[in-house]
Amino acid sequence: MVLESTMICVDNSDYMRNGDFSPTRLRAQEDAVRFVSTSKLSLNPENNVGLLTLANVTVLSTFITDVEKLMKKLRDLEPQGTINVVTGVRVAQLALKHRQGRNHRMRIVVFVGSPLKTEKQELEKLAKRLKKEKVNVDVVNFGEEIVNTELLSSFVETLNGKDGGGSHLITVPSGNHLTQALISSPVISDDGAKRMGSAYFGTGVDSYEDPELALALRISLEEQRQREEQATRRAEAENKRSTRLETIQEGDDEEASLHRAMAMSMEQEVPDFAQMTEEEQIAFAMQLSLREQQGLLAENEKQKTAETPTELEQTDEGIDDPEFLQNVLENLPGVDPQSEEMQQTLDDLAKAKQSTKKNNRSQNGRK
Repeated sequence: MVLESTMICVDNSDYMRNGDFSPTRLRAQEDAVRFVSTSKLSLNPENNVGLLTLANVTVLSTFITDVEKLMKKLRDLEPQGTINVVTGVRVAQLALKHRQGRNHRMRIVVFVGSPLKTEKQELEKLAKRLKKEKVNVDVVNFGEEIVNTELLSSFVETLNGKDGGGSHLITVPSGNHLTQALISSPVISDDGAKRMGSAYFGTGVDSYEDPELALALRISLEEQRQREEQATRRAEAENKRSTRLETIQEGDDEEASLHRAMAMSMEQEVPDFAQMTEEEQIAFAMQLSLREQQGLLAENEKQKTAETPTELEQTDEGIDDPEFLQNVLENLPGVDPQSEEMQQTLDDLAKAKQSTKKNNRSQNGRK
């Protein structure tokens, strides 16, 4: 059995967005890469496959034997820029030089699905170098076959020389099924095609003997896979939308609480202390103290009912006695106890005291 290390170069340029291969060139290429990789590895358990991109040349995977790990790298690709075939193939050749199996044959499979912007002489020079290193190259030309066929034919002919035949050019016109075209191509050996027919398509039909039926079943399975992917994407989008709505609702609740707090604070008219005299500031402070005291009296009504009228009078004696407060104010510097604001405050305190005593008598009477 043939031992072989294969580096697959994929086209990930902006041209791969085109839909002339279903569903796009990029996804059709992904399916074809899976088929080629699986067929290479099925020929010999010691065979291995690597993966490299031609746009922004990058080695996605060194030589491995796990097709699923290879495909995971490929599924994450997004089209970008233009391809550089010469640089990509040179990097693939360098990777093959460092392969672990020194007795493995070296092969590069290049997928080209966008127009080449490389000179014919440069491709021929690259082909001569590869021939010298005994590297075979299979080129899959699809999508832009009218533009690229002449250049790629010259490249493969130079690589093979007069007596060689180890390298191949497979041209697939737009509108065809890319993977199906590769089944009977030189890229897949006869043994590999027969072995991979029913195993790859998973339909119980030998695609090598009945390609039309296998293709129909393959398309049906592909459509089912796409429907499942769309359902998964819709479910993920719905979960994200629900999470976003919950976040917005929480933000609205916090904002509403803030507005309520602001409205409550605005209900109390706060004066401009910078424009008030010292006497006016003291009067305002005493008014606030009076309001707070009245509020506390109402809230602590139950506690005060346990006290006697005499105790209540003693507690309020110092605070609510207008004469006592007037004596205190007379000793404060810069304060006129006879001013209109001070007299009004003292009158309010006297009224509050009378009201408190009256309430206490009525509560004791109810007892």
